Amino acid sequence: QVQLVESGGGLVQAGGSLRLSCAASGSIFRLNVGWYRQAPGKQRELVAGITNGGRTNYADSVKGRFTISRDIAKNTVYLQMNSLKPEDTADYYCNAEVPYSGSIVNYWGQGTQVTVSS
Repeated sequence: QVQLVESGGGLVQAGGSLRLSCAASGSIFRLNVGWYRQAPGKQRELVAGITNGGRTNYADSVKGRFTISRDIAKNTVYLQMNSLKPEDTADYYCNAEVPYSGSIVNYWGQGTQVTVSS
């Protein structure tokens, strides 16, 4: 079982920056990890992901503004968010895909709230 704890959310003005952290209870070396967000009344969407090989992918809406990275030694995945817009306002969740007995088990953190004021 993997526990994920997000932190770093808060209130920021448009154009500002925040860095979210996702701390895992164990090694993230073999995990694919993603940052998702869910705005009120909307479906949860993938914002950025990083594979166990270090490859990254981003939603079109955040390309060039957000950067996902990881520190394997600290078992932590980060989401650096720059040039924030009001439409980035959402609850942000960390997800880890954990291989188990030939399948994948998904683990989620409790979320951290990001509010961008105009």
